[in-house]
Amino acid sequence: MGSLTSLLPMIIIIALMYFMLIRPSQKQRKKQQEMQNNLSRGNKIVTIGGMHGTVDAIDDQTVVLTIEDGSKVRFERAAIQRVLEGEGVSLTK
Repeated sequence: MGSLTSLLPMIIIIALMYFMLIRPSQKQRKKQQEMQNNLSRGNKIVTIGGMHGTVDAIDDQTVVLTIEDGSKVRFERAAIQRVLEGEGVSLTK
């Protein structure tokens, strides 16, 4: 019984770490992965480097973006940070 009571604080600390650190991180990662999987042509996006563009083509691993001057740039899907839907952002002149 004594060894169980001495382990109880450690078990509580591990449980708190799971619910306060690990689980929220997993949820955020899942949400990011879902957003990247749901990309479609014409979406306005921002990369993790801050580049704004419009999705021109998509394959399994990469995304081709058209940026403001008409240039096309290829990025890894994992480099897409967010989709600018309904934010009123215009990427054309």
